[in-house]
Amino acid sequence: MRAIDLFAGAGGFSTGAHMADVDVVWAANHWQAAVDVHAANHPGTAHACQDLQQADWRDVPAHDLLLASPACQGHSPARGKEKPHHDALRSTAWAVVSACEFHRPQFVLVENVPEFTKWTLFPAWCSAMAALGYSVAPHLVDSADHGVPQHRVRLFLVCARSEHPLHLKLEPRAHIGANSVIRFETGKWSQVNKAGRSTNTLTRVAAGRARFGHRFVMPYYGSGSGLTGRCLTRPLGTVTTVDRWALVDGDRMRMLTADENRAAMGFPENYVLPVRHREAVHMLGNAVCPPVARDMINALKEAA
Repeated sequence: MRAIDLFAGAGGFSTGAHMADVDVVWAANHWQAAVDVHAANHPGTAHACQDLQQADWRDVPAHDLLLASPACQGHSPARGKEKPHHDALRSTAWAVVSACEFHRPQFVLVENVPEFTKWTLFPAWCSAMAALGYSVAPHLVDSADHGVPQHRVRLFLVCARSEHPLHLKLEPRAHIGANSVIRFETGKWSQVNKAGRSTNTLTRVAAGRARFGHRFVMPYYGSGSGLTGRCLTRPLGTVTTVDRWALVDGDRMRMLTADENRAAMGFPENYVLPVRHREAVHMLGNAVCPPVARDMINALKEAA
């Protein structure tokens, strides 16, 4: 089976496809830094850096499976009310329709946040895919159910050129705790009670200590995991595009390293990341978890 990867980012969808023995022949993204990372890890794939809403699909090789992760920022509530939620971001999903109109691959897998289905134009998008002969089956998938040490619920639209929607049988895997990715001997530690530490942070640390003891993880910003964080035997909460998860160890604490975030996303240990920490975390937070992509594609192949 041959695949292409639209909005490929750092390459989570492509990595999962390779885990499922699928050949990713072409990948594209609008951000050159992401294309460079994808190319470093997938040298056998042809790459393009372009706005996919302006793509000439004649230049894209034939394929059986189209993988796509259109921009989610216009749909995600994590974006916040103060930032724009408009079609400049949401409209990237129409590139999937455009590609399918030209190539008509047998299968399409689209990943996004669950709120994608609440988009005003989502019914029109589904109607456009139906006009091209595709049935659309939504699947809500938590990465923790696929061996990823992170709770990350995402929407996967399984589109097949078939009369009836294709609902995949996904066997849940055992959950893996955050302790599987934590390396206490690494990272930049600081004292919990250092000058300038916010009262909210200190309150969370105190509550976490009371519940879990001297070692645990907690959100350094945002709401998730309440006021106490979570024990290390549980999967992390969602990895985002900026540093979110802090590790507490006695009187010291630090943010998770890029390598720990990579492992929490389910990427291989040797997967090449950008040198700059902020850039690496940004790409990881936008990525598809490779083991989830692997399981989705394997289930799709079994159902085909």
